[in-house]
Amino acid sequence: MDNPIKITRLETENIKRVRAVAIEPAGTGLTIIGGDNNQGKTSVLDAIAWALGGERFRPSQAAREGSAVPPHLKVTLSNGIVVERKGKNSSLTVVDPSGNRAGQQLLNAFVEQLALDLPRFLQMSDREKADTLLQIIGVGEQLAVLEQKERELYNQRHAIGQIADQKEKYAKEQTFWPDAPKDLISASDLIARQQDILARNGENQRKRAMVDIITQQVETLQAKASDLAMQLNAAQEELAAKSADLETARKTAEQLHDESTEELERSIRDIETINAKVRDNLNREKAEEDARGYREQYDALTADLEQTRKAKHDLLDGAHLPLPGLSVEDGALTYQGQRWDNMSGSDQLRVATAIVRCLKPQCGFVLLDKLEQMDLTTLREFGAWLESEGLQAIATRVSTGGECSIIIEDGYVQGAERPVPAEPKQNTWKSGEF
Repeated sequence: MDNPIKITRLETENIKRVRAVAIEPAGTGLTIIGGDNNQGKTSVLDAIAWALGGERFRPSQAAREGSAVPPHLKVTLSNGIVVERKGKNSSLTVVDPSGNRAGQQLLNAFVEQLALDLPRFLQMSDREKADTLLQIIGVGEQLAVLEQKERELYNQRHAIGQIADQKEKYAKEQTFWPDAPKDLISASDLIARQQDILARNGENQRKRAMVDIITQQVETLQAKASDLAMQLNAAQEELAAKSADLETARKTAEQLHDESTEELERSIRDIETINAKVRDNLNREKAEEDARGYREQYDALTADLEQTRKAKHDLLDGAHLPLPGLSVEDGALTYQGQRWDNMSGSDQLRVATAIVRCLKPQCGFVLLDKLEQMDLTTLREFGAWLESEGLQAIATRVSTGGECSIIIEDGYVQGAERPVPAEPKQNTWKSGEF
């Protein structure tokens, strides 16, 4: 890139409060125009802006009050172009180093409008300042997509988080019975189990009755055996068989054990109470499960949100920013982590100057009004930064101290030779002449 264009000389007469001022600003760093209030400091900056920026910078009352001579402006630039406004209509003349004449269009090609009117940038909204920076580094569209995704993920995560909190609170409010069974109890199952036990007990009773019957049969057969000798063998065989049956039945009967239905009867009586506890526990488990599900969704959205924010930061970190520490957060310009309204006045000027310079790199100068907001230490640091960046700043400051490059006093450069005003023409009257 060619060397940025600077202002090498300014000559101005009869504009606003300026009577006659000629200055040659330093090529880089700060050229401070000092003086008391209402002496013509700002008028010098207005003259430069009008000369280079065109009619939109023309003061509403350009001519110095009380002067019959129209304003005259002449600015010489480091690329050899001479810009001049003079005459009754303050007509513009632009002459390049070859002597060719041009107009405002040539100046617009390398003069940045905001460099002539820095307050316009300073007064922009946070969004407009951020958009200007993104325009410079060329990531505006990508960042807008990421910020939209970030907002959507944040809103979605916020909604899920609220539901998860409600579910967790609801789960904690549910009654829990640690001694209740896992599943609901069925009355029909309990009754069926009871009937089964009763049936088995009935079978046991039948078997006990069978013992009595067989016993009677044995007694009868014993009686018949004594009376029926002829049938003795048959009766003995039958007796032996029946005796064996008796022994088997007796042993079986001795091993039988009646089951109690007391516990089932108690469960049937308490079924509603138990089931109420089971339902409470199931409700609590369901609420806890729902809460876990929403919390998992929340955590997943948090991971997506962090990834989106990282992509946004990586996008800005990878861009060529005009000033270290400059960034865009949530659609607002930040410097060293601070938003615009939290920056010091000097940091605001530094950021604005860096951004404006990048809008049109060919423009190597910027005009700064009212620099008295900076203390001397900050002023020196700002001047050193300008020099390191190869920037020229022409600034005003309400001061007559040693930090000032020149001092304006009553429309003149203090200490410079002042032009002698022309003697007014004396009208003399001669007899017979009118």
